[in-house]
Amino acid sequence: MTKRILCFGDSLTWGWVAVPEGAPTTRFPYAERWTGAMAAKLGPDYEIIEEGLSARTTAVDDPTDPRLNGSSYLPSALASHLPLDLVIIMLGTNDTKSYLRRTPYEIAVGMSKLVGQVLTSGGGVGTLYPAPRVLIVAPPPLARLPDPWFQGMFEGGREKTVELANQYRALAAFMKVDFFDAGSVISTDGVDGIHFTARNNADLGSALAEKVAEIFAVTSNCERLTA
Repeated sequence: MTKRILCFGDSLTWGWVAVPEGAPTTRFPYAERWTGAMAAKLGPDYEIIEEGLSARTTAVDDPTDPRLNGSSYLPSALASHLPLDLVIIMLGTNDTKSYLRRTPYEIAVGMSKLVGQVLTSGGGVGTLYPAPRVLIVAPPPLARLPDPWFQGMFEGGREKTVELANQYRALAAFMKVDFFDAGSVISTDGVDGIHFTARNNADLGSALAEKVAEIFAVTSNCERLTA
């Protein structure tokens, strides 16, 4: 049976092409986004659903745009796409923006809200599906930001993104969900210091495909043992 995977994230999932001037920009083609690379490696037994929105946060309102609070939108996205077997959440970079004044732990608390929303989402609207599993992905740390506007926007963000993996790992262990540190396989190599290159996307997609296959292999083994 086909496994359905929802990928919930920000511009790193949407496929933002880094440009020296910061913005505006375009989007990597599907095959060059990490979601497309993951899909290609996993094969036809997996259906990948993208839910990426540039500048999305975990669970905090951004005063510049009312659409960006991830926790406000995730329940609708989940209900819209059920049934789901797995939800991959890669968020947190935008929570490090200077004007949001969030600590790495507070960002992880925001991620915990999203995880909780997934784990209680099985009912949907007029349906009766089991809740999907969750994979928390810590985005890689920010790199050097050459653009002065981005420097102000993410002042102190580099240090916070370095710490996110530790906080997310602890959260995943506490909530009994899966975890992957994107910074263990890629760095943020886009020219703006925030976004991915095509190579970053390919490498991350390949690594996450292996992680996803591992998650479902463990699930299958557990189901056989309890049958």
